[in-house]
Amino acid sequence: MGGGHAGGASPYAAKHRQGLQGQSGWAGLVHNRKIFANAVFASLGGLLYGYNQGVFSGVLSMYSFDHRMASAVSDPGTKGWLVSILELGAWVGVLSTGYLADKLSRKYTIMLAVCIFCVGVVVQTAAFHPTSIYGGRFITGLGVGSLSMAVPLYNAELSPPEVRGSLVALQQLAITFGILISFWIDYGTNYIGGTGSGQSEVAWRVPLGMQLVPAIILGIGVIFMPFSPRWLVNQGRDEEAVAVLGRARRLPPDSDLVQIEFLEIKAQYLFEKEMNALKFPQFQDGSFSSNFKLGLHAYMSLLTTRTLFYRVAVGSLTMFFQQWTGVNAILYYAPSIFSDLGLTGNATSLLATGVVGIVMFLATIPAVIWIDKVGRKPVLISGAFIMAACHLIVAVLTALYHDSWSSHPTAGWVACACVWVFSVAFGYSWGPCSWILVAEIWPLSIRGKGISIASSSNWMNNFIVGQVTPSMLTHIGFGTFVFFGAFAFLGGFFIMFFVPETKGLTLEEMDDVFGDREGLAVADQQRQNAIADRIGLTAFGQHKGGSDIEKSSHELYDDEGKA
Repeated sequence: MGGGHAGGASPYAAKHRQGLQGQSGWAGLVHNRKIFANAVFASLGGLLYGYNQGVFSGVLSMYSFDHRMASAVSDPGTKGWLVSILELGAWVGVLSTGYLADKLSRKYTIMLAVCIFCVGVVVQTAAFHPTSIYGGRFITGLGVGSLSMAVPLYNAELSPPEVRGSLVALQQLAITFGILISFWIDYGTNYIGGTGSGQSEVAWRVPLGMQLVPAIILGIGVIFMPFSPRWLVNQGRDEEAVAVLGRARRLPPDSDLVQIEFLEIKAQYLFEKEMNALKFPQFQDGSFSSNFKLGLHAYMSLLTTRTLFYRVAVGSLTMFFQQWTGVNAILYYAPSIFSDLGLTGNATSLLATGVVGIVMFLATIPAVIWIDKVGRKPVLISGAFIMAACHLIVAVLTALYHDSWSSHPTAGWVACACVWVFSVAFGYSWGPCSWILVAEIWPLSIRGKGISIASSSNWMNNFIVGQVTPSMLTHIGFGTFVFFGAFAFLGGFFIMFFVPETKGLTLEEMDDVFGDREGLAVADQQRQNAIADRIGLTAFGQHKGGSDIEKSSHELYDDEGKA
């Protein structure tokens, strides 16, 4: 059973690589300017997504929008649809992205998603009837959903293991930044032509149209980005993969670190290819129908293999609980929630909503810096319990004072403060962390499919939450907060008891923590070791186990850093 390290990486090589790795967290991101540039760029995808989520809550409460779309806004059911049809589009977008990302490449999938997104934005901005808003938001959703999956996938595959968490967290930071900007742009444009009956339609057309700016920058910029090294290996384009890894790490292609990383990816790819040939010899002719059936069987194996089903459950349930903490209920309907909490006047509730944007953004910053040091579990568990407490306090205050807020202004402000604390708790925990967890738990062969199932769980639940919230606030009032609070508690317990810690593992070492030993039975293990021997990965570790080599490599790495 020698070498229990998953992913075909021999334990020697893995240790050797860990000896060569750079720093984690913020230092690691800045140390490697190339990766940092890629990350900032890819975060534009997050910015789009956040802006898109936040902008509509302000638009919904603008007089001129409500006047123009009165038929759809006045009824809580259709109002729910106006908001949530975007999530439905995103769900469809995510499910098709897994296939496209493998077929077209991560890079071209991002370009395609941006084009679709822009079409949807134009339709919404030029809308004169609710039907155009429905259609535009659905198309925009297709693009956003696709980006929400393709961008983190691309980031995780391009970045070294020691900064992967910080990079994915960076995308979450971009999302909260997008929400922040959108709230304040809404607050500003709300005054165009006054906030009452004289309000100009520009007040809501401008914030919707502004989504085009980051989208176009993203679409043009991605042309200059490299292909994902993992995708290149899957396509058999090894030299290009080594070149991309070398450029990304700012090391020569023949340096130890680049070679080990490349061989680990290669070993994993060969292993899965051979396993596929073993399991499905009948689909090996490379025709479209065979590839389609292979893909179908790969999706099926997610449900029939115990260790993979465990991962599907962890991914989907993490996303389920992320949505049922009620965070999007608060983001989409914040202005109306704040006016229910006794803040009078549209401008005041938009202002309070703007504060939600600011605190959530600020809370995400420490997550980006420390997530790879602290680990995923403590962060998620503490966040869940704080959010649950906030929901329950708001529920109690609403139950007591919902018909007399005006005579209890303190209670109203305490409730608002709880919503703000809730935003902080979500911003540092479930916001960034659930996406990190979902991106890193999959083995290479089905990573695209795995992330697409987990993300589609996110969007489907997001859709349901957006759909039911207006009706819940109308019919059960404070019960809405009790309901979401209970789910936040359950989410904390779920992470505590059912989810392993995944901090600092390579995507390939993840197999160990998900109990993949029955799955990769002895024969598999021997096959992996044989592949590692065959492509020279084992030799790498044994010959270079000495500490002087590691020392000299560290020096090399430091010189590169200064270069």
